[in-house]
Amino acid sequence: MLVVVAVMKAKAGMEQEFEQELKNIIPQVETEKGTLMYTLHRHKKEAGKFLFYEKYTDKEALKEHSSTPHFTALFGKIGPMLDGSPVIEMYEELSGITPKK
Repeated sequence: MLVVVAVMKAKAGMEQEFEQELKNIIPQVETEKGTLMYTLHRHKKEAGKFLFYEKYTDKEALKEHSSTPHFTALFGKIGPMLDGSPVIEMYEELSGITPKK
């Protein structure tokens, strides 16, 4: 499995609108076959800083996610609100606890 950690920051004064746009994409991402996890987190101390924790079946699933209309539309909306470039890191999942049901 492929894990992606994406960190981005909103410009001052745009934090709430930025957060809402990030939240709005989640129901659409949920329909993607190869996307296993897609969770949004807000930094507890640094205003306007957000992290997406994403898990995909493989690189092809990530490629499909990145080319969806809802993903490209999101960056069209949040692009002007970004304070700097997003930091994207990719990891290979090795071991851990899966969500309990």
